[in-house]
Amino acid sequence: MAKRFGGKYSPQSGSEPDGPPPRGQFDGARVEPAGARANVLFIPAIPLVFLSLNDGAIGMTMGLVAAGLLTAAAFLLREGLRAEAAYNARKTARRPAFPRKIFASILTGLGTALAAYRSEYLDAEAVGHASLLAPVLFGTAATVLHSVSFGFDPLKHKGMEGIDTFQQDRVARVVDDAEKHLTQMTDAIKRAGDRRIEARVERFQDTARDLFRTVEEDPRDLAGARKYLTVYLQGARDATVKFADVYARTRDGQALADYSALLDDLEQNFAARTRKMLLDDRSDLTVEIDVLRDRLQREGVRLD
Repeated sequence: MAKRFGGKYSPQSGSEPDGPPPRGQFDGARVEPAGARANVLFIPAIPLVFLSLNDGAIGMTMGLVAAGLLTAAAFLLREGLRAEAAYNARKTARRPAFPRKIFASILTGLGTALAAYRSEYLDAEAVGHASLLAPVLFGTAATVLHSVSFGFDPLKHKGMEGIDTFQQDRVARVVDDAEKHLTQMTDAIKRAGDRRIEARVERFQDTARDLFRTVEEDPRDLAGARKYLTVYLQGARDATVKFADVYARTRDGQALADYSALLDDLEQNFAARTRKMLLDDRSDLTVEIDVLRDRLQREGVRLD
């Protein structure tokens, strides 16, 4: 009969630990959505600027404007990719209020068309006329290729059916404030100059974001989670700022131990609150199913 291998020095020997397993180092890690293929679009504007400096007032102006349009398009594309990644990461989300990727495609086409017309204008000084056909074709091709390469922004809400939009807006405001607290924690802990404690803060932030997503999926949980998203996170941010200042100056081991213990307590409490809300949601579903079964039985529908 098969027997599980184990021993004194084997992992998970003895009794199984209570509660969920601890998070791994890379659990919840997020990839930067605006990668090299988006950042490389900042490059075309650079040679265009330098090539335009000796082309006279009109040629230089057109070249600089075209470079500005291409740079603005690259910025919009990067922000649009990040907004799309945030949209995809959530089960319930509103469409972006400003379609950044679509406008990035339009600006790319306009910048390309103006750069092509600049070239036509400079050549017209020799041949006597400038054609608009080539700039229009180049701009249209650039717009289409940009759209095909990076796609469009999300154009509709996701998972919003049956959700009170007023409550959803309240949740969005609270979660936005909570995200600002987490961002301030990240900025503050970098001053400590210790990569291990930075990773520890990131793990706590992943646990906090699990609570954010749970509240976003069911805005009715906001009342029970509000103090976690406001009071507790604000206290964690203030403690992080003070710890970073003290630890950067003194490298006090006791301060590091106390701060790590605080993060452990906060993470356990946030995780427990998330589990409780999920259990409450499951209980509500069970009650609704039971009520529906009773109603069907009263209507004479057999449920075998």
